[in-house]
Amino acid sequence: MGAGSDRAALIPPDAPKPSRYERLRAWLGEQIADQTDRWRLWAPVAFGGGCAVYFALKTEPPLWPLLLAAFVAVGAWIGARRFGLSRRWTLPFLMLACLASGVAAAKVRTLVVAGPVAPAMSEPTIIEGWVVDVDSRGERGARIVIAPVRVRDLAPEDTPIRLRATVKGAPPPPGAPVRLFAILNPPPPPAAPGAYDFGRNAWFEGLGGSAFALGETRPAALADPPWRLRMEMRVNAARFALAQAIVARLGERTGGVAAAMTTGHETWISPEDQQVMRDSGLAHILSISGLHMAIVGGFVFFAVRLGVALVPWLALRVSGKKVAAWAGLIAVGTYLIVSGAPPPAERAAITASIAFLAVLLDRQAISMHALAVAAFAVLILQPEAIVTPGFQMSFAATAALVALAEAWPPRTREISAPWPIVWTQRLASWLGIAIMASLVAGMATGPFAMQHFNRTAVYGLLANLMTAPVADFVMLPALAVGAALEPLGLGAPFLWVAGKGVDLMLAIGGWTAGLPGAVRTIPSAPAAALPIAFIGVLFLCLWRGRLRWVGLPMALAVLIWPRSAAPDVWLGDGGTNAAYRIGGQAVVMRPGVRQFAVDVWSRRRGLEAVDRPAEGWACTRFSCRPTADDAGPVALWWGRRAPTEDQLANLCAQAAVVSVRAVITRLPTACDGRLVLDGLDYARGGAVELWREGSGWRALWTADTRGDRPWSRQGDPDFSDSGG
Repeated sequence: MGAGSDRAALIPPDAPKPSRYERLRAWLGEQIADQTDRWRLWAPVAFGGGCAVYFALKTEPPLWPLLLAAFVAVGAWIGARRFGLSRRWTLPFLMLACLASGVAAAKVRTLVVAGPVAPAMSEPTIIEGWVVDVDSRGERGARIVIAPVRVRDLAPEDTPIRLRATVKGAPPPPGAPVRLFAILNPPPPPAAPGAYDFGRNAWFEGLGGSAFALGETRPAALADPPWRLRMEMRVNAARFALAQAIVARLGERTGGVAAAMTTGHETWISPEDQQVMRDSGLAHILSISGLHMAIVGGFVFFAVRLGVALVPWLALRVSGKKVAAWAGLIAVGTYLIVSGAPPPAERAAITASIAFLAVLLDRQAISMHALAVAAFAVLILQPEAIVTPGFQMSFAATAALVALAEAWPPRTREISAPWPIVWTQRLASWLGIAIMASLVAGMATGPFAMQHFNRTAVYGLLANLMTAPVADFVMLPALAVGAALEPLGLGAPFLWVAGKGVDLMLAIGGWTAGLPGAVRTIPSAPAAALPIAFIGVLFLCLWRGRLRWVGLPMALAVLIWPRSAAPDVWLGDGGTNAAYRIGGQAVVMRPGVRQFAVDVWSRRRGLEAVDRPAEGWACTRFSCRPTADDAGPVALWWGRRAPTEDQLANLCAQAAVVSVRAVITRLPTACDGRLVLDGLDYARGGAVELWREGSGWRALWTADTRGDRPWSRQGDPDFSDSGG
């Protein structure tokens, strides 16, 4: 009977074979079954998607419909679970609940951080306040953050809580009471339609205005500040003093880079060194982010764990791993304070803290689930992070590295092998892991670097591979120990070691940045390409099985998406500068003026910025116009006073587009058939791009892409520093 049963269990040779559709359905069923413990990883993705939906809106939505939608969606998900519905029902409800909650959380965050925004003041004013911190250097000089006490011509309720001010000379230290004679504006708008919105970033950082000092910074007599502001200034004063001490120890060039990596102060870094670091792909080392938190926290974790293991009496009584995790948490928190707690450092600290908490709770520290919890925590606290390059690149790179760790085969331990063979194998293994990690992280962050910064460091992988051993094992650990001991006067030997590492890093960066074709400029893709690429990268990382490769073409969206034709003319906000396209070049009307905005626009459109030729143009102190039909299509008047009728007629004589900064009340007949833009147009729309279409022009204004949001105010471009 047993033999008969065996024969009955066999598939008859003439049985029909499964169809292609049935095989595909079975394979898809296996792929979906493999995701049993992975579905929850998509919850923070849906929450982040909701945050992104909020920031993509063109008009500010009211609060109550968003809260109602979130409550209904969450209630539907809870109800589906309580009624015992299957996962095919509860999972869509969960994603919908996270999506609706993300939209509502972003709106709530916008209301929580709301503060007065400075108006665009046409005349200089007097600002008195406390220096809260020293900010990174701008293209026009040193910058400081001020807590204003009084602003002439502004009521107390209309006075911003914080201002970023560009000052002349050396910046005053945190805690100094200052008096500025300055032009006050709202935070700067995007340099071009679709470019990064500095005003939105300032809104969530609590910066309600941008000031440009016209004279020397003078001391002010002010009443004692509130205790919270006093404590903040004391911490920042200690940070600035530490940065000054590091610079004094190592010199301005080396010490400036070391101070930036320790305290976040980039005051002493020259524009040339910043450019070298960007072109070599090493700029991420300058800004305090996940790399620094991981190295500092990891160094303290392993050092404390080793110290516990070296004391047998202590090792038998405490868990060295958990003691080290507590030490890592303290180190990360201390580093966050020393760095000034910029948003990227806050996000990195949250991620590192969750990893150490996982150790304390006997969970796996580095896993996709820990990363998902970290992403959820960051987005709940800072929903605006979803539209920042730092968050996108950091979490994409981390997810890619965790996915690589999941797929990497475990190392086979050698048994009784000679030590030269063992060390050779380990070195080869480390080298392979380092190359793959750099390659995978670079590919994961590539779409965001292309879209936001429009540049690819061709030799970035080589520069990072050459720098990583020094930075990870020598420079940053020595810098952490030296910075901790410097207030006691004992940091010199460690800072010396860190300085040698900085010098080597700068030398590697200079060499790779000087190689032929070191930087490639890539124009930005349409706005829809980046979210698609983000989803593609996450699908490659989060999905388990071969179906994950469906995400590959999506991840390449930014690279392969067709670019539309570049605009024929760009006019900066306020009409203070302009450029027109000839082939692959952007001819800049006023070279050196608003250079940061010019660079941002030309890179976004994949154009090479070149200076306007001297021939064929008639330029004065306030205007520049072509004198021949083939010289250029734009005439520019940047004077604050409106041109006379004759001056306006001359501007219109040879130019198809006439830009006037002032408001025009009457056009002469010479301007018939010309596109004339004046101050009212710029006040409503900001910067503009123009495409020639037949006998007319198609315009895309910054306001068209920015929308009417709480942070959407225009200022005077002559006195706003866009962070260059």
